[in-house]
Amino acid sequence: MVFTSHMDLALSEARAAADRGEVPVGAVIVSPSGEVVARAGNRTREWNDPTAHAEIVALRAACAAAGSERLMGYDLYVTLEPCAMCAAALAAARINRIYYGASDPKSGGVAHGARVFDHSQAHHKPEVYDGIAEEECVELLKAFFAERR
Repeated sequence: MVFTSHMDLALSEARAAADRGEVPVGAVIVSPSGEVVARAGNRTREWNDPTAHAEIVALRAACAAAGSERLMGYDLYVTLEPCAMCAAALAAARINRIYYGASDPKSGGVAHGARVFDHSQAHHKPEVYDGIAEEECVELLKAFFAERR
């Protein structure tokens, strides 16, 4: 099987989030057959919902499409390292692989901070691949925050 990255779609969702005034994070969930089943950007401000991170919004849509709270064999592409909340939700959903772009030393929950998947309480430990389109993901975030300072 040939690897196909879907980070371009996640970046598109991140740009759309920035256009809405949201922190530019985008996520895409892909089925085991390679079909994009959900894509989303952050909507915390728009929905007044602190849980409306791109990963959670995409996870809800993918679970609804699958008719299950479990997404075994599904992969997530996200422009920023998931926070602890998102990582815990991804473990509960049994996401197979996580591909992320930019690391998040301040609020990340995978390689930094809580390191959710390293805890014995984690329901599931997905494969994690970082640095996918990292430069583009980092630049998008930097530009967004530079405009607000």
